[in-house]
Amino acid sequence: MSTTYRTFFGMKKEAFAADLSIKEIFETDDIRSVQERFDYAVRLGSVALVTGEIGSGKSTALRYVAAKLHPSEYRPIHITACSGSILEFYRMFLAELNIEKSSTSRAVMIRLIKKEIQELVLGKKLKVVLIVDEASLMRLEVFAELHTITQFDHDSKPWLPIILAGKSNLIDLLTYQTSMPLASRVVARSHLEPANRSRTEEYLNHHLSITGVKTGLFEDAAITAIHQGSGGLFRKANNLARGALIASANEQSMTVTAEHVRIASTELF
Repeated sequence: MSTTYRTFFGMKKEAFAADLSIKEIFETDDIRSVQERFDYAVRLGSVALVTGEIGSGKSTALRYVAAKLHPSEYRPIHITACSGSILEFYRMFLAELNIEKSSTSRAVMIRLIKKEIQELVLGKKLKVVLIVDEASLMRLEVFAELHTITQFDHDSKPWLPIILAGKSNLIDLLTYQTSMPLASRVVARSHLEPANRSRTEEYLNHHLSITGVKTGLFEDAAITAIHQGSGGLFRKANNLARGALIASANEQSMTVTAEHVRIASTELF
């Protein structure tokens, strides 16, 4: 899609982009809620959940919160889950720990993971945090076994807190009997709700300010159309708003209208 809209509106960078710096992220009540529960679970060495619909901002919230962890004190380990087996999960975990040894033995992989965590905690005096995004994609066998890597010294050392993020069905997966050993370790839950119309307007203006635009470009009807079209989900709001800016620039209009939002919507699912 054309980037000439940036010149037309005098923007210094791509509008509504995902690659924001931490200080540019729009801090919401939901993000503050995630922060509180994240910190609580980490302090206890337990498990916390972050749920929300696709595009609600879960990954952004996790990135924001994890960035607050001082590197001299914490070692966050990020895994984007998949629908693979528990062995695949362990392989991803080992890769994030920069352990190249390959094995098909579950016992060997668990031993390697636990040895490295113990070295980080006792040897390097770091607090380890495992952050699993897209956790709702994981198989039940992963939920059934994941708690075992958190057990140190007969389960008396809470050295591996886990933050699980995913769609709302993550809760359902944890209600299975086989998931109960992991579910019993959950101490906090955050659910990211779709934004209301007022919050959507604040979000749009915040992102315009990041591009260097000081005045609102969207008519009230356009803001309403973006809110309704996105269902209050920020990812889709981003795409609608950027597309509407392009449609507006193509018509040489300095004001974005609901019609421009409608045109943008024809490009999206």
